[in-house]
Amino acid sequence: MYTDYEIRQMPLSVGRYRRLVEEFLAKNHLRMATDMDYYAAVFRRDDDEILAGGGLAGNVIKCIAVGEDMREEGFSSRLISHLVSQAVSFGHNSVKVFTKPENKQIFESMAFVTLAASEKAILMENGQQGLSVYVKYLQQIYKETISDNNSVCGVIVMNANPFTLGHRYLIEQAAKQVDCLFIIAVKEDISDFSYSERLRMITDGCSDIGNVSVCEGSDYQISQSTFPTYFLKKLDDATDTHISLDLQLFCQHIAPALNATIRFVGTEPTDNLTRRYNELMKKQLPEHGIEVKEINRLTTDMTVSASLVRKHIEENKLHKASKYVPSTTLPFLVSHLAVNALYAELDATPKPGLVDRHDNGAHHDMDYEVMKRSIEALRPSFTRLAIAGFCGSRPTTDEIRTIGIEAEKAMLVATRGVNTHKGALFAMGLTIVAASHILYILDSQKLTAAELQHEIKQLAASFPSAEGTHGANVSLKHPKVVGALAIAKGGYSQLFECWLPYFRQNKDDNDIALRTLLLIMSQIDDTNIYHRRGEIIAEQVKKKAKEIFDNFSTEALCEMNRHFISENISPGGAADMLALTIFIDAITTSEESRNT
Repeated sequence: MYTDYEIRQMPLSVGRYRRLVEEFLAKNHLRMATDMDYYAAVFRRDDDEILAGGGLAGNVIKCIAVGEDMREEGFSSRLISHLVSQAVSFGHNSVKVFTKPENKQIFESMAFVTLAASEKAILMENGQQGLSVYVKYLQQIYKETISDNNSVCGVIVMNANPFTLGHRYLIEQAAKQVDCLFIIAVKEDISDFSYSERLRMITDGCSDIGNVSVCEGSDYQISQSTFPTYFLKKLDDATDTHISLDLQLFCQHIAPALNATIRFVGTEPTDNLTRRYNELMKKQLPEHGIEVKEINRLTTDMTVSASLVRKHIEENKLHKASKYVPSTTLPFLVSHLAVNALYAELDATPKPGLVDRHDNGAHHDMDYEVMKRSIEALRPSFTRLAIAGFCGSRPTTDEIRTIGIEAEKAMLVATRGVNTHKGALFAMGLTIVAASHILYILDSQKLTAAELQHEIKQLAASFPSAEGTHGANVSLKHPKVVGALAIAKGGYSQLFECWLPYFRQNKDDNDIALRTLLLIMSQIDDTNIYHRRGEIIAEQVKKKAKEIFDNFSTEALCEMNRHFISENISPGGAADMLALTIFIDAITTSEESRNT
């Protein structure tokens, strides 16, 4: 019988296939899951009507459906087997599924076991590296932490995106009420800050509280697997079902592994979904012998929240965001703002000869998506550099270079060998270390431009002269042109004296990034242009940039872009300095505002 049918992958990125899947699911009273990265469907050979289908979101099977006239043909088992095999081929050791209770037997016949069940849905799993492994990990943490089994233990599950003074306050208040407090970090990597960053922020942020232990997160506590509507941030008919499954997992597996009898939460004044979660928690956990204690949120000049901090970061205002976080969070904010600055430079459009949202400029080996991959590849190294700087003594040149070399390797892997941000990596990396070091030394929420410039000079002074780079070769041929290291050793004087003040004075202008780029182009000896086209063209570029800066129009920029593309001109050095200017503006304040 099965020889008359075949399973085909349905690439959801292709509109025609996506529409076919959506129509099939609608016929079977299902909605398309937005996070699926793989979908397969059963067809009769030589026919395009979907008879059955199912997808994967990571290691979670979703959107399983079998056409009404095919439900007696055994397609469910064949399709599930295919999806499990695909998940294993993608590197997953266990596979989970949300399904209706009436489908339980089908999945049990394929070695799935029930993890949690509610009236409308069950969560099942198969594989060797599943919930039992995580439970054993928690049990080991408990044994290493607790010497007296009569100790009162509590749990907080937190996302900490990022870790704020509010999170710190919640932990402090909870720790006073138990012998041991376990903090579990939400593991999903779809927040502004990565899981590894958030885990480190939590660990560093409460390291001085003696009875607190921070645990690794998992797929079994507030995750896309157990509680997907949390990440959609909306209340719908599935929300209570997902909350119930998540709470059941906690009550039946997580809490017992840690011998926890209390779960602490903060009050939720704004987020309806989190408020509903807290409501159901208070109702369901006591039924399992677990007390729920709600602690009022910390309030200073306003209620402290991660969303408030993120708002200030989105506005590029470190000094405002830093008021609501412990000092240990500051290096993570610094590195995040560095990434934001690279994106701001990339998104500025139209840029002459450079990759932007419209075209690739004078580049044949990179485009907008490649540049985005490059930025994301640099993100972890920016965080490492910020943490390295956030200490009492400056990191050594070798320490900084080691992280930089690893960052460059990650960039080249992400771009398949294309040098997208090597120049920016040096300038941004040096500035990240300098900013983090000053913030640690001064123990201050505010960093002035003058302090940062002085620290950059101090750091750059210890770096040996570069050899063999495009910039170094240009400097040998044209002595008046200085390379990236020499500019850094001079403390980026043009940036602090001219570009930064101009950028700050005109920030309300929607075209300020483009205008600042033109200002930089009109003044900088761009080694990238020298390398590609020589001194005469480089001087012509400076002159033309000054003309357009004085009489700005996007039409003139577009015309310059067309000319640069035809002549293979790319002001990459100016682009790096634009990103650095945006970054330094975000992390520093003026001298006048230091004490305000």
